[in-house]
Amino acid sequence: MDKNLNGKAIIIGAGPAGLTAGYQLLKETGIKPIILEATDQIGGISRTARFKDNRIDIGGHRFFTKIPEVEKIWNEIMPIQGANSIDDIKLGKTKDLAPNGPDPEKEDIVMLRRNRVSRIFYLKKFFDYPISIKLQTFTNMGLSRTIHAGFGYIKSMIHKRKENSLEDFYINRFGEPLYKMFFEDYTEKLWGVHPSKIDASWGAQRVKGLSILKVFLTALTKPFIKQQKVETSLIESYIYPKFGPGQYWETMAEEVRKLGGEIYLNAEVSKIETINENGVNKIKAVGFIQNGEEKIITGDYFLSSMPIKDLVRSLPSETPDNVKEIAEGLPYRDFITVGLLVDKLKIKNTTNIKTLGNIVPDCWIYIQEREVKLGRLQIFNNWSPYMLKDPEHSVWIGLEYFCTEGDKMWNMAEDEFIKFAIDELDKIGIIDKADVKDSVRIKMKKAYPAYFGTYDRFNEVQDYLEKFSNLYCIGRNGQHRYNNMDHSMMTSIEAVRAICGKTDKSIIWKVNTEKEYHETTQKQEQ
Repeated sequence: MDKNLNGKAIIIGAGPAGLTAGYQLLKETGIKPIILEATDQIGGISRTARFKDNRIDIGGHRFFTKIPEVEKIWNEIMPIQGANSIDDIKLGKTKDLAPNGPDPEKEDIVMLRRNRVSRIFYLKKFFDYPISIKLQTFTNMGLSRTIHAGFGYIKSMIHKRKENSLEDFYINRFGEPLYKMFFEDYTEKLWGVHPSKIDASWGAQRVKGLSILKVFLTALTKPFIKQQKVETSLIESYIYPKFGPGQYWETMAEEVRKLGGEIYLNAEVSKIETINENGVNKIKAVGFIQNGEEKIITGDYFLSSMPIKDLVRSLPSETPDNVKEIAEGLPYRDFITVGLLVDKLKIKNTTNIKTLGNIVPDCWIYIQEREVKLGRLQIFNNWSPYMLKDPEHSVWIGLEYFCTEGDKMWNMAEDEFIKFAIDELDKIGIIDKADVKDSVRIKMKKAYPAYFGTYDRFNEVQDYLEKFSNLYCIGRNGQHRYNNMDHSMMTSIEAVRAICGKTDKSIIWKVNTEKEYHETTQKQEQ
């Protein structure tokens, strides 16, 4: 702790990265953080939207990490449950409860322990996500597909492709037939371009070391090893705020204010002023629009989680042309969620997992059916029973669509889009449209920074931004990197360390770049 380190830090964005930066500065230094948030919401893409008596987790956010510093902050802001939640009480389940932890039936500031179930819906059947090695998988695929997939995997083991694209990355790990069944179409839905056009680094970052071999080894060792290291995509439990991720970030925002920080909402950055002092480039001030009025705020340190494209646009006109060109060419995928309140689902729970109303136990269902544009389906009942008013007699689901701002889906009228989404879900047999009781559409811009376009030259932008000695780029959009929530927080932790002189500023860019990032399973529900 260095409370002798004073000054003012201007933080752009009140998402996980921006709020964590403000919180850490207040705990570790005497620097006062001022957070500028362009919208009227706290949490960025990790916010929780409210619709009547129900809540929507935009994109789904499991709280799971192997980073001790992140886990410590989570526990400081919101302790883990010490008594069972309403669904576990009614179902007679028990969880690994925290001693003296809050009771979610009596208190709201509480993290729940939840089991992760995510599956793939393909051929009107459920497959484990990621693909598991078991009889049901082969039965669902059929004999011909299974044989074809087996030979394809063997071929991928013998002959490795040069990894020039995400397609090469997937085929090397799963074989071409499995890639075409379970990765090709979904990836194109997500990014809007074919995997052959996407940089392989996306797979290296998000999928890490996952492969058929890793899945097979996990399946073999799981019965014998209670606490084992697994790949990110194989985690089976997580913690989750009672009212969704936004509740956590709203609680942290309150703590930032209590500790002396300031948060300005509806404060959209319009310009960034720079200065050169004794040959050193620095940020001098930030201009922002609030209530139609432009205001200027000076500071000593500047931490940005705003999209790189918007950051560069805000810099002075003398910014090099190559930097402007690359930043303008960085692509993003935007996001639409349709929330549907339904009486019941048509798909049946054939698992041995008990749920309220005996609905399927999935948090996410990845939709691989080619005839629909729907990408993923969230079942909010299974994230937390407190996400909806009546979890025993209704089902609250989120239909997730990936799009690009300005395209046909993005521009569709709300009523028209909701009807389109309901028709798609009815078409593939997940709901009966007659069972829909209520609905809402929510849009989210720049949800996912993408790894194509000018991304292959991103290092030129990074190098230029690093020349500003008091600028720290943090978070998913601040680094144009598809970080998980814990990695976004870690960029802020590293930024504060750099401000305190405990580490080099370049370390911030190295968060979540390692190839071997493992997550450790927590104790499983009995």
